[in-house]
Amino acid sequence: MAESLELPVIDLSSSDRISTANSIRQACTDYGFFYLINHGVEEQLLQSVFDESRKFFSLPLEEKMKLDRKEDVGFSPIYAENLDSSTTSKGDLKETFHIGPLKDHEGHINQWPSKEILPFWRFVMEEYYQKVLAVGKHLSSLIAMALNLEDDFFEKVGALDKPFGFLRLLHYPGEMGASDEIVYGASAHSDYGMITLLATDAVPGLQVCREKLRQPRIWEDVSHVKGAFIINLGDMMERWTNGLFRSTLHRVMPTGKERYSMAFFLDPNPDCLVECLKSCCSDLSPPRFPPIRSGDYLRSRINAAYSS
Repeated sequence: MAESLELPVIDLSSSDRISTANSIRQACTDYGFFYLINHGVEEQLLQSVFDESRKFFSLPLEEKMKLDRKEDVGFSPIYAENLDSSTTSKGDLKETFHIGPLKDHEGHINQWPSKEILPFWRFVMEEYYQKVLAVGKHLSSLIAMALNLEDDFFEKVGALDKPFGFLRLLHYPGEMGASDEIVYGASAHSDYGMITLLATDAVPGLQVCREKLRQPRIWEDVSHVKGAFIINLGDMMERWTNGLFRSTLHRVMPTGKERYSMAFFLDPNPDCLVECLKSCCSDLSPPRFPPIRSGDYLRSRINAAYSS
């Protein structure tokens, strides 16, 4: 059994922004994960998104496949994705639905279930998308302050002038079936982008590995905190900070219970150049990662996950 991890709790409603930024800095250097409370997304809206997600994933497979993933948006069935290419698994035991930017980005035209089948689905998802995007941008200003930067730094460098946000609905079925190999709901991975805002139901399964280069890996359970988002940083934040802020390895293990979650990936504008911050490197600590366009990095990681 994995040990349970006590993650820091960050209150987004605090009027003391400097103290909050300092707490975020500690959480990002120690864990790369934390809980976010008082974020302003209403409990009723969260419940509506879970309800609509359940309705969609309960549809017959042939109905869901009408919205098969194109240009990174739409439905992906069980085993379509493998987040850990080092495993021999045939894929992750989950099905997903992706909703991309609602505007400002060409090439990503969202797919929506028929109004005859799910009349409120698009309205609920768009409302949630906009609310969580606003939370992510608010949080990004505090992360900038945590790095001793101006609070609008990520806007100024072209990361969040046109943010590349993706909402990912996830369904992990309870029935695993017989198999000789280890089955993962989501195999071990770090997130690709900037910030992830995760909402989960109360079903366990999420685990983190704080020391991703150490063998054997030590996994710790992340508990559910009602009403809180679980926040974690992605690889681009690790690249920006030269490894000061962690992009932590995590996975989802099946528990035999059906599980739903919603991950919102707040990623930089694809044209944004991600390079080491001057405050995070020195002669003794030179940049560990070469500069890269956000869109190029995301594309390489996404293609690898769906290449099997």
